[in-house]
Amino acid sequence: MTRVLATGTFDILHPGHVLYLQKAKELGEELYVIVSRDSMVHHKPKPIIPEDQRLKIIQALKVVDNARLGSEHDIFEPLYEIKPDVIALGFDQHFDDKTLQEQLKQRQIDVKVIRIPYEDTGELSGTEDIIKRIIKLRVQC
Repeated sequence: MTRVLATGTFDILHPGHVLYLQKAKELGEELYVIVSRDSMVHHKPKPIIPEDQRLKIIQALKVVDNARLGSEHDIFEPLYEIKPDVIALGFDQHFDDKTLQEQLKQRQIDVKVIRIPYEDTGELSGTEDIIKRIIKLRVQC
């Protein structure tokens, strides 16, 4: 059975997140999702929705077989237990594919890294787009 791992912050769940998880699931039979810890989000603004609530939302999705919070110290730590065959990266995730593959090899984690290609999911397919729309609508009131 092919185990696929997807990771992300998943703040303000939107169609882009859902498409990413659906495409990741198509790469195997079992989809594990690691939801980033609040303390580990350094590459973008801190999440609005707390980590425990983001985890519950991801766990509720039919496409997800198993979801958990990531490590607060080392993003690779959960991989030793999950043992994925494939890591699915979203089209806009900040990881460099080759660097990630090298880091995995150094840690003796034998896994294939696949980047999910971009697909248009509509106007509000990103957290920042949703936040901007909310602010614009609130200012207009």
